[in-house]
Amino acid sequence: MRGKVLITGAAGFIGFHLARQMLATGWQVTGFDGMTPYYDPKLKEARLDILCAQSGFRFDHGMIEDEGRLTQLCAETRPDVIIHLAAQAGVRYSIDAPRSYVRANLIGTHEVLEAARAHPPKHLMMASTSSAYGANTQMPYAELHQATHPLSFYAATKIANEAMGHSYAHLFGLPITMFRFFTVYGPWGRPDMALFKFTKAILNGDPIDVYNHGDMQRDFTYVGDLVEGILRLTACPPGNAPVGPMDSLSPVAPFRVVNIGNGAPVPLTDFIAAIEAATGRTAIRNLMPMQPGDVPATWADAALIEALVGTLPRTDIRDGVARFVDWYRGWNGA
Repeated sequence: MRGKVLITGAAGFIGFHLARQMLATGWQVTGFDGMTPYYDPKLKEARLDILCAQSGFRFDHGMIEDEGRLTQLCAETRPDVIIHLAAQAGVRYSIDAPRSYVRANLIGTHEVLEAARAHPPKHLMMASTSSAYGANTQMPYAELHQATHPLSFYAATKIANEAMGHSYAHLFGLPITMFRFFTVYGPWGRPDMALFKFTKAILNGDPIDVYNHGDMQRDFTYVGDLVEGILRLTACPPGNAPVGPMDSLSPVAPFRVVNIGNGAPVPLTDFIAAIEAATGRTAIRNLMPMQPGDVPATWADAALIEALVGTLPRTDIRDGVARFVDWYRGWNGA
């Protein structure tokens, strides 16, 4: 599938990688971003400079929650696909600043839905999170599992986004796919995430905070693998027929939820070991209790996405971490 796409959050970590890959494969990309200072805007500006240097890219600056802003942009650009990635991210930050999640994740997503209602795309794709599984302990996480007990306000806003999306899909016939991301990492990553913080601390000889005393597992997903999954899904808007018993396709709307993960949880100790190997340094570990809102493990069931788009690439954690460390050293002039 090729055509015109609107990507919200285009200067963010995932949005940048997705926009760059879509441009490389022939899409016309309109990027939208508020360039908020949740983390160093210089990183967002550097990503945006790379995108703006490519033909086929247009950028619009604005806040996702501004009433009517996206509807106006969709009237101008008429995208075939809308990919909504803009959000206030972070489990722990949602404890300290919940109102920013209301503005960006609830009001902002409503504005996306209203824009799609006014100018219907062939496919509306919106980011959710593996944090939606919350207190669920059944592993691996499958899309048909219950997601009704969020452990953080961030997760609660994303579950609300899924419910909002389903209602618009039902009421207005909008084909909507919600994808649940699993611990995405890689070059140009966010400074608030563990890989960035750990790499910085280890290279500086500073201790790293290791929560739950290191007894944690994450389904680490390399950003390039995630982008490949999103790209393939653009051509798979929900229809009327489920692809199998694992399908989360709604019985009353063109709507489904899809996991995008590596499909294999990695112990936090192995993740740290990969950073040590890539940096050539030994981490100083500051063992800490579990943080509020966090979960001890995540693990994506990949059966649905494989039924929809085939087997996705699965980058080994050691290779993915090494690519990040190489980028980080260049970014910081190390």
